[in-house]
Amino acid sequence: MADSFTHLHVHTEFSMLDGASRLDEMVAKAVQDGQPAIGITDHGNMYGTLDFYKECNSQGIKPIIGTEAYMAHDHRSERPTRRGRVDDSGGETEGGKKLYYHLILLAETNQGYKNLIQLSSKAFMEGYYYKPRMDFELLEQHSEGLIATSACLGGHVLQALMQGRDQQALEHAARFQDIFGRDNFFIELQDHGIPEQHQTNPKLMEIAKKIKAPLLATNDSHYVHQDDHESHDALLCVQTGSLMSDTKRFKFSGTDHYLKSAAEMRYLFREVPGACDNSLWIAERANVEIEFGKPLLPNFPLPEGFDSDADYLTHLTMEGAKKRWGDTVPVVARERLAYELKVINDMGFASYFLITWDLIKYARDNGIRVGPGRGSAAGCAVAYCLWITDLDPIEYDLLFERFLNPSRISMPDIDMDFETRYRDEMIRYSAERYGRDHVAQIVTFGSIKARNAARDAARVLGYPYGVGDKIAKAMPPLVMGRDTPLKYCFERHPKYADGYQAAADLRAMYDTDPDIKKVVDVAKGLEGLKRSDGIHAAAVVITKDPVTDYVPIQRKPESGKDPEDAPVVTQYEMHGVESLGLLKMDFLGLRNLDVISDAETMIRERHDPDFDIEQTALDDTKTYDLLSRGDTIGIFQLESPPMRQLLKAMEPRTFPHIAAVLALYRPGPMSVNMHYDYADRMNGRQEVSYFHEDAKEVLGDTYGLMIYQESVMRVAQKFAGYSLAEADNLRKAMGKKSREVMAQARQAFEDGVVAQGYGDEMGPMLFDIIEKFADYAFNKSHTFGYGLITYQTAYMKAHYPVEYIASLLTSVKNNLDKAATYLADCRSMGIKVLTPDVNRSLINFGALSNDELPPGVTLPVGSPGAITFGLSAVRNVGEALVELLIAERTENGQFTDFYDFVERVPEAVLNKRTIESLIKGGGFDALGHPRRGLLTVFEHIIDTTVKLRREREMGVMSLFGDWGDSDGDGAGDSGSGDGQGGFDERTPIPDLHFDKSEQLRFEKEMLGLYVSDHPLFGVESALKRKVEHALIDLPNMEDGTPVTVGGVITNLARKFTKKGDQMAVFLLEDLDASIEVTIFPRTLAEQGHKLEDDLIVSVKGRLDRRDESRFGLIGQTVNVLHGLDDGPAVPLRLRMPSTSLDELKIQRLKRILKEHPGDSVVMVDIGMGQVLKLADEFRVDVDRSVGELRMAFGHEAVLL
Repeated sequence: MADSFTHLHVHTEFSMLDGASRLDEMVAKAVQDGQPAIGITDHGNMYGTLDFYKECNSQGIKPIIGTEAYMAHDHRSERPTRRGRVDDSGGETEGGKKLYYHLILLAETNQGYKNLIQLSSKAFMEGYYYKPRMDFELLEQHSEGLIATSACLGGHVLQALMQGRDQQALEHAARFQDIFGRDNFFIELQDHGIPEQHQTNPKLMEIAKKIKAPLLATNDSHYVHQDDHESHDALLCVQTGSLMSDTKRFKFSGTDHYLKSAAEMRYLFREVPGACDNSLWIAERANVEIEFGKPLLPNFPLPEGFDSDADYLTHLTMEGAKKRWGDTVPVVARERLAYELKVINDMGFASYFLITWDLIKYARDNGIRVGPGRGSAAGCAVAYCLWITDLDPIEYDLLFERFLNPSRISMPDIDMDFETRYRDEMIRYSAERYGRDHVAQIVTFGSIKARNAARDAARVLGYPYGVGDKIAKAMPPLVMGRDTPLKYCFERHPKYADGYQAAADLRAMYDTDPDIKKVVDVAKGLEGLKRSDGIHAAAVVITKDPVTDYVPIQRKPESGKDPEDAPVVTQYEMHGVESLGLLKMDFLGLRNLDVISDAETMIRERHDPDFDIEQTALDDTKTYDLLSRGDTIGIFQLESPPMRQLLKAMEPRTFPHIAAVLALYRPGPMSVNMHYDYADRMNGRQEVSYFHEDAKEVLGDTYGLMIYQESVMRVAQKFAGYSLAEADNLRKAMGKKSREVMAQARQAFEDGVVAQGYGDEMGPMLFDIIEKFADYAFNKSHTFGYGLITYQTAYMKAHYPVEYIASLLTSVKNNLDKAATYLADCRSMGIKVLTPDVNRSLINFGALSNDELPPGVTLPVGSPGAITFGLSAVRNVGEALVELLIAERTENGQFTDFYDFVERVPEAVLNKRTIESLIKGGGFDALGHPRRGLLTVFEHIIDTTVKLRREREMGVMSLFGDWGDSDGDGAGDSGSGDGQGGFDERTPIPDLHFDKSEQLRFEKEMLGLYVSDHPLFGVESALKRKVEHALIDLPNMEDGTPVTVGGVITNLARKFTKKGDQMAVFLLEDLDASIEVTIFPRTLAEQGHKLEDDLIVSVKGRLDRRDESRFGLIGQTVNVLHGLDDGPAVPLRLRMPSTSLDELKIQRLKRILKEHPGDSVVMVDIGMGQVLKLADEFRVDVDRSVGELRMAFGHEAVLL
């Protein structure tokens, strides 16, 4: 190995947007070159440590764990001001110092690994300023077991040399050597052809000689192969938002920052071979062992009288069983619990259940709503007895083995749903219960997806947006929600066979267009690289000892905020944390639980003090009628149009039917029409068939279809004699699609079928059936658990629609985009949503019955009531101010006019921005003041009144009294003596009104919605005839789908591209939904004159859903729609006696009408005094259709 080499300065993709080395490729290249080990030294973090460690072990090479740390100049607490250009060391500060410096740290021993974790964590927790920085003080505290090097040009030693401070460089090197020891601090030599390295390397060797420090040759590797340099350069441009053509941007010098072979490194440093030998010396010394798979659960504090977790869990379970089933627990339940407790205790997971029970108990004891159970945990009877879940798994045949398989040791996974507003409180409770340093949230990483890679590559290469967009749109559509990687659009792979076939156009473009080829080649290098770190939406780790005994942590304080308020997050992602055996729990905030709690509170206050949604029976006729109508806007998981269509076809009548809907409405089952097969079999429209008559016993409740994973398990148990644990292993094997594993599973299954007495032919046939269904089957426990929330929300909408929808609107008050759909639903139900009202509105949206309506408000016959707009949902109006306003109103009664309001509310409420927002939103309409008039004088009224109030508090009285002796209500007083009383000092409110469009524009600006009226009211039908698609249907369409939609333009904004070209973005809104429309420069040049807020338009364009966060429309043609409300078009009358009509004539008539759509209703006289009015979809353009109709049916058939 003397001629080999080990790379110890290596950046992977976890050096976000700076490193372009994918772990598998990087490790494979080192292995291919025969290198004995390889290091990882990402910038300032340890994100990739576990993945790197596992990858090295799987490929048979030694992993050396490290980081390229950032160091403060003196102390981690310093916060110097940055000056000049940003560079690899953050930029200059005063006195020629750098914002931060680089230092390579490598773990030599397990203690060194632990110290690396401590240093990386404290750099974030104590030294974060632009980057996580450590200092000499921390290094002195945690140096044991670590090897350090002087790093690159960004290091302390090199920076001093480059500034001509040779003595300071020597002092820095000596200080590092004092901290780490003579054999543990190396002077690092690099040669990437950079002039500064050629100047400083001889000086570094002098320093090494003076302090007797060993030399170490490294290559500052940021990508794997030399020809990856262009992709890496593009990645740097993505990071900095630059173009590759920009000569002043941040970039690397040369193309040598790749993982060089040992031979290349030996040749490069042929004059100092010992520097290469020392890389092998370090590799030989570095031995870190990370243990995986051993559960490391926290200790649960046991009460007196219990010696073990298992004893206490058994006690709690049996007490809970009595509450669930009564004092005499059924035999089947006792046997199930005994079995589950044995498995849980034998596997060592008793404390996991106790910890989960304690968290749920705290929530329930403190009035925090908890979900009924998600995932497979609903199949656990012990969890049911502990009130962790709320569905009886025995009644619904939910399987414990699907949750915890005794033949496969893996940590249980119970996800907990809480009200969103209390999720942080639950994390705080965990920290108080187990110690703040024992609890952390878990990091997650965003990566560059295929379509984004193409768009990013085109942008940084300087191509117009359309080039990247063209490539993105030529990529295969998502398969089961997943992209086909760019690589496999050009190479065949069994897993991506469909994607490869669908990418034929992309390959043709690549072969014929050099620009496309260049963009794709760069995009391939970007795709899949890590883009950013974030916080997992749910995952939290709770540890036995402090978190940093196991994993590094981080905290990124926001500017101007207390660092203590920033969340503590692990540097290892969720799967890594779990693989270490740590307790990972999911604390999920579920908005629907907020809605249920708010609605329940309102129902208790207004209707039934004892109402409890948890106690409602699951057989309510009114609820199932609502579901069968598809009236499910606002119902958990049932809102989309295709889902509502499925409900109408299915007409669910039982709770298992709801669970089935949730399981079937997924890409897999829908791709083979299983959802409608189920609906048809359930309603007798399709014959129910079974592959064997014995299958009725296990598939009878799902009409012969294996829609659940548990169905697959039951079939394997029944026909192959499997235990449920073995059946779960079969289910899991099928999900992995491994040919070797599947072949073994098939043989065992077929043998089992024979042993059960079903013969030789049944086994192969049944395995094929199960294998097909395994692709589509879903977790039954999860659908039943979440089905309960679905049922509860449907029950509330069916019985208490006003309270439920008011709570629903409150839940989206901070983002009212969704609320337009709910408002449309209100209109269809006869529920009126009122504008804000300082006399009736509450903090949140509230319910009004018919006898509580304000004067002048009427409701349609049969309406269940009205909803008051929540004051805190008005823009610029905070909850604290609303609380003050309502407190005054509650104590002293409603306000008589604006003057009375200003006189009475606390001064803090009279924030002028807040009052302006309330006026524009209609908050003072009920006091009789016109919005425009009040806007012109409100500031003067506030100023005058506040001044008087302050004077009054000081004992100063007005010359004419407070407000004179007028008996008038002030709504329209002139302010002069009017013979009705004394002089009035009040500023009069002029009788000025906005026109409808202007008033609605202000209302939309402040409320996020059109509430009092809508520009489209009265023209809905006419608009529908001008477009081809409704906005509400767009979310169910694929990226790139051509559509023609219509609505009103709102929030129009003109922007500029980086090239200085103008583009436009606006929201297109109809009565049900809205979508963001982007008009690019070329289109804007042609269509821009048609764009103006509040115009009603039709837009032709393509859907743009480039990634999970983006959903919009790329507009190509905009047409302003005039005359929609000019009155009805003249109808077209046809005379076609029924005696002369046949199928051929009817089809011909439909074809002609469809080919000439327009505004005229078609009326058909069929004789005997009967006239049929055809549906709106057959409205016609009279001028264009008459000739063809007369040709087809005769001149006398058309009556004009």
